[in-house]
This record gives sequence, structure tokens and C-alpha cells, in this order.
Amino acid sequence: MGGPVDMPLLAVGGSPMKAVIARVFIWLLALAAGRIDASAQDFARMTPEERQAYFARIQEDSHRDWRAMMDRLAIVEPALPPPSEDPRRPSGLVQREGSTNWFDAAGRFHVRSNWGHWTNYADSLNGNPRLPDPLVTGDGRPVSDAGTWWNARRPEILELYRREVYGRIPPDVPSPRFEATSVDSTALGGTAIVKQVVGTIDNSRYPAATPRIVLTMILPRAADGPVPVILRIGGFWGWSPERGVDGLPGDVRQVLQKGWGFVAFDPYALQADHGAGLAEGIIGLVAAGQPREPDQWGSIAAWSWGLSRALDYFETDPAIDARRVAVQGHSRYGKTALVAGAFDERFAIVWPSCSGSMGASLEKRNNGETIDNVASSSEYHWMAGNFLKYGGDWDAMPVDAHLLMAAIAPRPLFVTAATEDSWTDQEGMFLAAVAAGPVYRLLGARGLQTEVMPPPDTTLADGDLAWRMHEGGHTDAPDWEAFLAFAGRYLGR
Repeated sequence: MGGPVDMPLLAVGGSPMKAVIARVFIWLLALAAGRIDASAQDFARMTPEERQAYFARIQEDSHRDWRAMMDRLAIVEPALPPPSEDPRRPSGLVQREGSTNWFDAAGRFHVRSNWGHWTNYADSLNGNPRLPDPLVTGDGRPVSDAGTWWNARRPEILELYRREVYGRIPPDVPSPRFEATSVDSTALGGTAIVKQVVGTIDNSRYPAATPRIVLTMILPRAADGPVPVILRIGGFWGWSPERGVDGLPGDVRQVLQKGWGFVAFDPYALQADHGAGLAEGIIGLVAAGQPREPDQWGSIAAWSWGLSRALDYFETDPAIDARRVAVQGHSRYGKTALVAGAFDERFAIVWPSCSGSMGASLEKRNNGETIDNVASSSEYHWMAGNFLKYGGDWDAMPVDAHLLMAAIAPRPLFVTAATEDSWTDQEGMFLAAVAAGPVYRLLGARGLQTEVMPPPDTTLADGDLAWRMHEGGHTDAPDWEAFLAFAGRYLGR
């Protein structure tokens, strides 16, 4: 999914655009935490009216870029009546006062896509799509042994994801040069080392783009050797060493208590989370500010590239055991964690939290967030341009989420959901995990031990592919204890 930050908001000129307004709140938090680099001072000095105009420009520029890619691919959306007059609109939906959005009696958000599909939460209407078999090659050959998986089927799956879904990473991306910009060896009462490591990227080919890889690292000071690390996509939301242990987020405290390190990766420093930023960041740098090709990377692939470069750095840091690194992300960063884990086998464990469509949920089910929503002008920038071809034509997409999970096998994978997070299609994520199981078994690992989704707050972690759905909303906080217990089987101390 992307959670409420990523759901389309309202249709203006046929373009679903919910995300930008909700992102105002996220970016204000990021500003307070010092995580907006490009123009933070100017942004801070803006009046409310100037900020509104700023976000309106981002929205307009994103839509313009989206429209250009749609035209380049000759994609024409159907003509649709106004939502209020649409006979396909589910019954019982109402608009809240002062809003153009639609809600059902349970308060769940509904949107109509550019291709005419309305949000559905009823399992009886999800379409029950047929899944591509992970153990049959594209030309129909059965995959009955590990060699055929590694040499034929897995490369075939990853190539489809590169070309059609997340985009190819260009071969000429400049390598970052890492250095520690600050080190505090007395942090947290002398128990931890806190340092910021920045990867500077040569931007001489396009100086207007200034992407960086920014890592905030907290490592136990008394470790007697290299430690495992949890690499989390996203920042600390305003924490600084002077706030001490009590000021740390609960997940970080739990990691440190195990004697492991915690590293936060700042995705925005590398690539913006909107279509207007595709001419900037690492994508804009490599393309010298020109529009990307339809098969080239979107923001998710760009962030995953940055995560792999973080692993490169870990391999040079004697305090870190780079063979024991888990990558974790929530919401759209959960999608990113899956992609990073599938394309870089060095990640020891992968945890996508509440990741939804184009993450862990089955893509072709008509439930919650769908391919159409991700192909909208507020989310398309995550993906390759070619992905837009599957808006309104879901069955044509040659992959589904269980194949991305299978590409991580036999490494441990921890998939989580939330009871009140219907947008992510909880059952679709569970079914994808079940469908990835045959590949885990083929490779001598263990998938889920059941095909029946268990009650909330039940952790299925007997196998190498684990599942948990907590009672509550769109957050990863309730699942950290269970994840760390699962990860402990593989990472040790």
C-alpha cells in the first residue's frame, strides 16, 4: 500500500490525487526532523499559502509527467461519468461534508480509478484471479529441482519485474563515496556509538541533481565483534542522541537490547517520493534531467539501489557483520524492502510491513489498493513507465506478488498486516505468502505450515516464511517483538 499517505484523494481532471495532501503532514514531520535537504530553509519560511502553492505545483508537475508517459505508451483511459452519477459506484457510499471523497458505513475510503474500477473490500467480489505458477517457466517447462529454479525460472521472474514493473537500474549509475560526517562514541550513556554516514554521488553529468545516501547508525559500543544490523527504510522522526535512550523509538530500543545495530536509511535524500522529482535525485542525475525510458527505474527501484549501496558500505565497516543484515520497511517502504531483498541476495532477512499492492498483496485481486491505484498520477513514480500498461488490464501483467516473495527464498521472510488496514488487502498478502511456499520447499526451506489465515496477533513463524497480522491499524510497532524473535533464529547475537 502506502497507507493513508498513498491512497488517491480526489479526481481532478480524471486524475486521482489523494497522496499529495496527506504527504504535506509527512513532509512537515520530515522538515521538523531535518530530513528535507534540498530547500528546507526556504520551506520553513513559507507562508501557508506558499506551501499550498508549492504542493500544488508538485501535484501538477507529477500529473504532467504521468500524462506524458501515458501518451508515450499510447494508453487511453475510458470516458467516465462523474463519480456521483456512476452506475458502477458501490451502493451505500457517501461523501463527507467538505470532501469529494467517498466512504462506506465502516468509514473505509473508496476511490474510482482512471480505468473505472471502484475500491472493493468484499471478498466475494475480488475476482479470484488465477496465479502464475512459480514452478513453471514462461515456456511451460516444470521446475522440479533447485538448479532449474536458480538458472532459469528465478532469472526469468526478475527480468519481468525489471522490464515491466519496477524498472531497470541503469548500468552507469555512479558509485557513492562514503564517509562518516559525525561520530558520537559516548551516546546513550556510553552504551552506543551513533554516527551519520553519507554517500556522496558524483553529479558532474547533471549538477542540478544532488542525490545522497544518508545512513544514521546506532551500534552497541561494548560488542566483542561485528554485530548484526536491522536496516530500516525511513528515519528516526526527530530523535537525536541528546534525547537519550528514553527518547528512542521502541523498535530501536528493542534492537539495541539484543546487542544488534540499527541503521536508518533516508530514502528522500536519494530520490523524491513524487513524480515531479523524477527529473531530480538519482533518477534525474543518471538521465541528465531528461524523461526516463518506459523500462527504466522508478523510486522504489532507486531506493532499493541505495539499500544495496548501504550493504556495500557495511562490508567495509568492521563493526558490522554484513552477512547478517535484515532489511525492513513499512507501507511503501515495505514494497521497497521486498524489491531490495529479491534483487540483492546479500540481505539475510526481509520484513515488508503492511505493504499492500505492488508489495506483498496479490496484485490481481480486486480488494483494497489495486494496480490501478498504483498506476495513478500520485503513485506511478514508484514504478517503471511500462507498469502503466496494466492499469485496467490486470490479467495481462505477467507476475504477481507471490513470485516476488519466491525470489527471496530460501532466505527468511516475515510478512505482516493489520486488522484495520483493509487498503492493504490482508488476505491477499497471506495468500501470496502461501503461494510462495512451494519455492521455499523446493529449496529445502519451510513455507507457511497452513493455508488458513490465523486469528489476529497469532505469529506463524515455525517456517522460514513467517506471517503475522496484529490487531490495529497501519503501523509496524506491534510486530517488532515477534519479528526480532523470528530474526534471532538466523542472526544470533
